[in-house]
Amino acid sequence: MALAATMLLAQPAAAGWLQARSKHFIIYSQGSESNLREFATRIEALDASLRSLSNKPDREGIESNPVTIFIVPSINAVRSLYGDQRSQVAGFYVPRVEGSVAFTPARTDEGAGIDREDNPFSPSVVLFHEYGHHFLLGNFSIAYPSWFSEGYAEVVSTAAFNKEKNEVVLGGAANHRAYSLFRGKTLSMEQLLASSQQRMTDDQVADLYARGWLITHYLMFNSERAKKFSTYIKALNSGTPSIEAARTAFGDLKALDKDLQRYMANRLPGFRITLKAGEIPAITIQPLSEGADAMMASRMRSTRGVDSDRAAKVFAQGKQVGARYPDDPVVQAWLAEMAYDAGDDAAAEAAADRALASDPKSIQALSYKGRVLLRRAEKAKADAKTWATARSWIVKANRVDPNVAATLALFYGSFLMQDIKPSASAVAGLERAFELVPQDPGLRFMLVRQEIEDNKIDLARDLLAPLAYDPHASGDSPVGKLLADLKAGKQGQEALDAFDAAITQQSKASEGKKD
Repeated sequence: MALAATMLLAQPAAAGWLQARSKHFIIYSQGSESNLREFATRIEALDASLRSLSNKPDREGIESNPVTIFIVPSINAVRSLYGDQRSQVAGFYVPRVEGSVAFTPARTDEGAGIDREDNPFSPSVVLFHEYGHHFLLGNFSIAYPSWFSEGYAEVVSTAAFNKEKNEVVLGGAANHRAYSLFRGKTLSMEQLLASSQQRMTDDQVADLYARGWLITHYLMFNSERAKKFSTYIKALNSGTPSIEAARTAFGDLKALDKDLQRYMANRLPGFRITLKAGEIPAITIQPLSEGADAMMASRMRSTRGVDSDRAAKVFAQGKQVGARYPDDPVVQAWLAEMAYDAGDDAAAEAAADRALASDPKSIQALSYKGRVLLRRAEKAKADAKTWATARSWIVKANRVDPNVAATLALFYGSFLMQDIKPSASAVAGLERAFELVPQDPGLRFMLVRQEIEDNKIDLARDLLAPLAYDPHASGDSPVGKLLADLKAGKQGQEALDAFDAAITQQSKASEGKKD
């Protein structure tokens, strides 16, 4: 592991880092400008096609919370950042209120580019699958069963962009799921439809992905079947058990299973979406500053997420670069985050101050200045005036851009740090942050607890439902149990105790796991 990390950090700087910015993405790459522009165009086209298909226009403020994508040299580099060189990951995604982030390789280990046609489980398939999840959680507030959430992501994963026709084809053959589709079922139709409420083996999870793709494809691209799916989802979200809702909407489930087998035997059509002029947002590309370029290896590790040991190592590497570029506001703002994560508040504040001296409107620097002062106030059990001063830096960051979700969540969290009731404006800020970045499970849990505090149990249940349908969770997951407790009528302190118990169990279950 240490050797792998050293190899990543020591990647030869043959080409400088470029940054592409568009409405929904910030993308970093060491490749050519033309390749980066093509990559950015493809993923913006994917977003535009999904919005067109689902009639979901952009929400106000979405450009303030872009997904950041790091295109790293190889799959080995991805696995080093993931934290497990023995894993089979070809890319990964982390949903965060600070800005969701994805890591994808520029090339496979065999030397083929990311768009290699004969690699069925290519990095682009992984990236598009994860973006399917990101889009679904970000644009639909209702709960979807795991077979559909994974099936939808699989449909998105094979998207192809025809630049000449300005056209996206969704629903291409999921060749990477062929083995699971043809080896024989490990889940009956009833088990598939009820998969959100049961513990599954690895083979069953693979079956869920494959057959989830098949049934989703079958339902999505036919108007009559899509109406039946809508009926099913409405019944499911009204409390009807999945199998009962399916029988009402689809009829005999054995007949449905046979229909799916016949459907699979045919040549499955892709769904073509022609984009209008201007639907793909503008893309700007520029090289990073010399300092930011030098800091990128540490920045990627910092952004990926660190524990205390890794935070100390990242900060040690980052401060060497920071010392060479004291007047670069991007470098110093990144360094402030690294120092804060490592627990060196003095260094974090000094870096934030240096960044603000060069760029008084640096939201990251303003936020980390505030974070340092908030943590000091918490440790010192400070008076109200000290807390107000600390909080004022978060307010300054919010005034630069009121739609940055991380700032809104931080303002709300400052009241929890102070151990006082959040103000009405803080609660409103939390709600707005969730509107902007509903993909972050931590943010969702924070809002769930606030809704329970306010005795809005129905809203709390609705917020929990998508998390309870995670196919990677056990059938007796803490979130599922909490949802059942709320459905059973728990409220007030009893509901809060159930929430706190669920969070404790969830944290213990997550210890040692990767994102």
